Amino acid sequence: MGLLDILNGLGGASGTPTPQSAPASQSMSPMAKALLALLAVYAAKHVSFQPGGSAQPAPQPRMNPPPPAPGGGLGGGLGDILKGPLGGILGGTVGGAAAGGALSGGLGGLLKQLQQGGLGGAAHSWVGTGPNQEIDEEDLSKALGADTINQVSAHSGLSRSDLLSQLSQNLPGFIDKLTPNGRLPTEQEAEHW
Repeated sequence: MGLLDILNGLGGASGTPTPQSAPASQSMSPMAKALLALLAVYAAKHVSFQPGGSAQPAPQPRMNPPPPAPGGGLGGGLGDILKGPLGGILGGTVGGAAAGGALSGGLGGLLKQLQQGGLGGAAHSWVGTGPNQEIDEEDLSKALGADTINQVSAHSGLSRSDLLSQLSQNLPGFIDKLTPNGRLPTEQEAEHW
């Protein structure tokens, strides 16, 4: 399953699949944009700037890669998103770093933030293979912080209250689908999305 399949399968504001004939970045639901923006915020924090102004992904902890997932990658869909309206958040902020590194780094950073914000148990249930723990809007708001909520709201077009409501409903399933093996994906796995 690719990243666009996961995003298209979300409920929320539109809840309808993205038509295959339209570019994903133009017909993506506000919730899908919000989830990508949320990953992008933490992907930007994941990037370290090297002398000379180039951006490189921060080193990732070493993990044993699992066998390749069946089904292949995005076929350019993520590239279209990165070049579209969200490009300034996800693609542009990483300054040429691999999309897989940005996605896995963004997901790891988001999970770390949730853990530091007191939602480690809930986040662990989403990554794990058991049932996903529900999350309260107020707790999510406290864990993510006002700056992150405001950034994601601006990029998604959702009001703060709609964003928190929809994130509390969709974030557990989104993270669950991004971690099908009960752990964070490697850069190589994320590149296949």
